[in-house]
Amino acid sequence: MRPKIMVVEDETAIVTILRYNLERAGFAVEEANDGEEALWRIREVKPDVLLLDWMLPKLSGLELCRQLRRDPETRNLPIIMLTARGEETDRVRGLDSGADDYVPKPFSPQEVVARIRAVLRRIRPAFSEEVLAYADLQMDLAAHKVTRSAEPVHLGPTEFRLLRFLMEHPGRVFSREQLLDGVWGQDIYVEPRTVDVHIRRLRKALNGENLPDLIRTVRSAGYALDAQGTAA
Repeated sequence: MRPKIMVVEDETAIVTILRYNLERAGFAVEEANDGEEALWRIREVKPDVLLLDWMLPKLSGLELCRQLRRDPETRNLPIIMLTARGEETDRVRGLDSGADDYVPKPFSPQEVVARIRAVLRRIRPAFSEEVLAYADLQMDLAAHKVTRSAEPVHLGPTEFRLLRFLMEHPGRVFSREQLLDGVWGQDIYVEPRTVDVHIRRLRKALNGENLPDLIRTVRSAGYALDAQGTAA
């Protein structure tokens, strides 16, 4: 499951260069060509990092950044601004608007990749850890083992990937379509209801005998790893 990067940029050549280098570095890439498109696409695909150009059609990157920071659903989304405006005052404005980092154009694609990895390590440490933990659940990525309350949990390959995705985004609700993209990948066609089957299998494996359900079902929305909620 690769971290998902959304590139918001209206210059096709730059998008092409970024996509090529990001995919080579192991990231999944989404894109939007203007600020208004980005606003709804971000809510749809829930990226892990936003690469945001300052000068965009319809809605500037600066204003988009401010709107995302005001919204509880996106206020913690890591944002790296890419822009030709390299003056110190511009960098300060970009950071003050809520950006986590600032890369002036022209830029080195390798530097952008390094900045993304640094932001992920700082803001989403799950992407750089070999052991994920949530409540009484532990997932050892290197050993490919899962335990709950120190007892082994036996999962199939798909349930393992599904649990990893949920543990990397605890508390966030994902629709069936978003889980299909994140766990199965966008290039594979799978019926959305297949997600329900694997969620049931995952629940059965995790819950064992009378343990609290860690997976919350949100009607008409999807699923979340949530120790505070039960199936609804």
